[in-house]
Amino acid sequence: MSKETPEDAITEEEIAGTAPSALSASSVPPRNAFSALMNKRKASPPSPSTSKKPYNKNAFDRRDGLGAYIDHPEKYDSSRIIFYEDDFVAINDLYPKSSVHALLLPRSNKHTLQHPFDAFEDTDFLASVQEQATKLRDIIGKELQRRYGKFSKQDIPREKVLNGEVEIDKPEEMPTGREWNKEVKVGIHAHPSMNHLHIHVLSADRYSDCMKHRKHYNSFATPFFVELEEFPLAKDDVRRHPGKEGYLDSDLLCWRCGRNFGNKFARLKEHLKEEFDAWKRE
Repeated sequence: MSKETPEDAITEEEIAGTAPSALSASSVPPRNAFSALMNKRKASPPSPSTSKKPYNKNAFDRRDGLGAYIDHPEKYDSSRIIFYEDDFVAINDLYPKSSVHALLLPRSNKHTLQHPFDAFEDTDFLASVQEQATKLRDIIGKELQRRYGKFSKQDIPREKVLNGEVEIDKPEEMPTGREWNKEVKVGIHAHPSMNHLHIHVLSADRYSDCMKHRKHYNSFATPFFVELEEFPLAKDDVRRHPGKEGYLDSDLLCWRCGRNFGNKFARLKEHLKEEFDAWKRE
């Protein structure tokens, strides 16, 4: 790997905010893979007032903030945790860069502090990550269908059945509608901003109040974002040297139509809203 250290795509505020205080286990509802995504309100960190022990921001490097979810996912409520098991935790990103944005966190002691380029050289580990990422991708796809199916032309036949406008004789005859899981991106940043290995699983729209500047956008719209299916990478893959390639400072290109906005992020942001409205209606 290159020893270059390109500028991070996220801010210090975001780094500091990824490890909110833990709730006591007694106050946490039963875990549910869908409950976090089904909640329409914006996810927020648990309240420190209900914590067993207040979070001390100076107790460890703020870039280690994801470790709290890996070590004790049971202490967080369903607005943060999507699911967890022995080897993986899935959480809602505290600062989403799309309308739906989750993180998959492996709990492997061997791999969790490795750079993904190194961790994914282990083909057995990579296969387990890909399997869990597919599971999370399907959850995100179902959430997109729940939120936007009523707007989508492809989903009209299905929505008519759900609304009771059309009756079907058998449940298996339900129209499948739009393949929303194909609207979900899965991958990692070539230079992660947090120390613990994490995989981004997010809708393609890049529409979010938390998308605030050029580096935010380019971290998901250029080869700085390496899709999980492309691993393991070749040793000479240029994405192993993201600083040298200058991805984060490149021109802003619309993810949907390809229009070039140069360095005009405010204009791109206005355009992203238009594209989001058109995308969900496809």
